[in-house]
Amino acid sequence: MVWDLTTIDYGERGTVLVVPGTEAMAVAAAQSLISVSETAATQTRRALVALSGGSTPKRMGQLLAEAPYRDRVKWEHLELFWGDERWVPLDDPESNAGEAKRGFLDHVPIPPDQVHAWDTTVDPESSAAAYVDTLRSAMQQNNTGAFDLILLGMGDDGHTASLFPGTAAIHESQRLAVSHEVPKLAAMRLTFAPVLINAAAKVIFLVGGAGKADMLHTVLDGPIDIDTYPSQVVRPASGDLEWLVDAAAAARLERTTNHG
Repeated sequence: MVWDLTTIDYGERGTVLVVPGTEAMAVAAAQSLISVSETAATQTRRALVALSGGSTPKRMGQLLAEAPYRDRVKWEHLELFWGDERWVPLDDPESNAGEAKRGFLDHVPIPPDQVHAWDTTVDPESSAAAYVDTLRSAMQQNNTGAFDLILLGMGDDGHTASLFPGTAAIHESQRLAVSHEVPKLAAMRLTFAPVLINAAAKVIFLVGGAGKADMLHTVLDGPIDIDTYPSQVVRPASGDLEWLVDAAAAARLERTTNHG
C-alpha cells in the first residue's frame, strides 16, 4: 500500500511520520517488524523487539498473522518482549502479552522460547528481576547491547510504557526494567526503564486518534517536563526516534511539514 506520507522533523524529539489513519499506522508498524527481522536474518542473529499494548499494535498483530505479512517475517530471527505489562494473569484480557499471543503469536511460526512474557505468577519485584536476567541473556546471545526495535504508545496523560507522570521510574538509571506502583491507577505495573528504551537502535511511537492531538502537541511542541509528560524522556542516545501518527493525532502539531 502507498499513501501520501508527511514527515515532520522535530530534531532531537524525533521524526513524525503522518499517515491517513489507524489502518495505515498498523501496516507501517508491521512493515517495521518485517524489516528488522529481514536485517537480522542477513546477519544470522535474532532481532530484539519490544511490543506494546493498544489498538494499533493489536491490528498490527492481526495483519502479521495473515498472508502476505506472515510469510514475509523471518520469525526464527525475532526475539520478542513487551515494554510494559499490567499485573494480571496471562489469560486476562488486560494482559498485553496474553492479548498478543491469542491475537497473533499463537498463529505464526515463531519458536515459543523466543517469546518472553513478564511472569505475573510471582511477586512484582521478582518478576522484574527475572525479566532483566532474560533481557541481558538475549542481548549477550545476540551480541548486542540494545534492542533493534521498541514500539511504544502514548497515553492521554503523556505516559509511555508504564512510565506514568510523577513516578520515580521515570528517573530510573541503573536497572533495565522495574516493577512499581502507579498511584493514579492504584495498581502495580512492570516496565522497561528509560535507560533500556534510550539504548535502542530504533524507537517508534504509535499515536492515533483525535483524542491524542492535544497531548501530542504538548509533548512535541511544548517545553520539556518529563515528570509531567514521561513520553519526553524517550530520547535514544544513538538510535532513531519516530512518531508514527495518523492525521487526526497530528492536527495540532506546529512544525513545518515536508511531503515525501
